[in-house]
Amino acid sequence: MSTTTLPEGNAAGDFYDLHEHDHPEGHSTMLGFWIYLMSDCLIFAILFACYAVLGTNYAAGPGPQDLFELPLVALNTAMLLFSSITYGFAMLSTQRGSVGQTQLWLAITGLFGLAFLSIELYEFSHLIHIGATPQRSAFLSAFFTLVGTHGLHVTFGTVWLVTLMVQVARKGLIQANKRRLMCLSLFWHFLDVIWIGVFTFVYLMGMLR
Repeated sequence: MSTTTLPEGNAAGDFYDLHEHDHPEGHSTMLGFWIYLMSDCLIFAILFACYAVLGTNYAAGPGPQDLFELPLVALNTAMLLFSSITYGFAMLSTQRGSVGQTQLWLAITGLFGLAFLSIELYEFSHLIHIGATPQRSAFLSAFFTLVGTHGLHVTFGTVWLVTLMVQVARKGLIQANKRRLMCLSLFWHFLDVIWIGVFTFVYLMGMLR
């Protein structure tokens, strides 16, 4: 059996870095969250692709022009856009170290999020009431899946926001809470971008067909 010997004058430390390196606090958290957002991008990309394929299969049923109410959808879009603006104000207040202002803007953001969800639930209930259910056609199946998945994300984001408000109230703007608020900021603005795509691709283009 042969053995491997180190060259004379060299120790194991010359070949391997045996010293522990310092990593910025929260570095792994932010990296992991960016990876999660990328996976969410893939999910929505698949849903958009499915809608692109199935969105014109009405099965002799109602189409976008028969179902969509653009003024209502535009109002819903405004609610989500305003919520992104108010969350931006919350992050500015966080940087200034103002707990009260941060909580105020987070609360306003949550109200806009709830308004968005309320309008979306009203739209879904109205469609189901008139018989435009997901089982009616491939178009409606793809529509409910895409828009509903986005709505579930907004619901999760709203619950997360309330949880962070409780944590900030208890522990203040400590570094860990600032990091969590930053992660939610990325998530919330991401949902805003996705909804702009939904509004354009599903509602506006649907009305032009």
